Amino acid sequence: MAGISVSLDGANIQLSFQKDDQATAVVMDARAARALMRAVGQLLTAIDETDEALDAEGLGEDIAMLDVTSAAIEVGTDDEGQAVVAFQAGALPPFQLRLTDEEARHVATSLSEILNAPRDVRASHGGH
Repeated sequence: MAGISVSLDGANIQLSFQKDDQATAVVMDARAARALMRAVGQLLTAIDETDEALDAEGLGEDIAMLDVTSAAIEVGTDDEGQAVVAFQAGALPPFQLRLTDEEARHVATSLSEILNAPRDVRASHGGH
């Protein structure tokens, strides 16, 4: 089972991914998060899907925390039209994450909610 969680890490946004026993998390500033949100939104528009409410599930405390180190976060689709996000985090080599439509919607919605919240509210609710 795969899962995605979006939360605050201080003034940054943490994007966590888990599939089976593997988990990773990346941290990005507001500028990178907005770019990711726009790109995912464009993908959702391109596939003409409707929004639906999604539940976020916590992934635990033992996830490695990595900062995004890419100059850009690339968002596109694979050969089958599934959303793909590509970037580099920490010392890891660049990698790609393939997202289901539901996961892409969840990321876009969560990033939008975080970025639209006042900074003082975001800081006071960090990690939630």
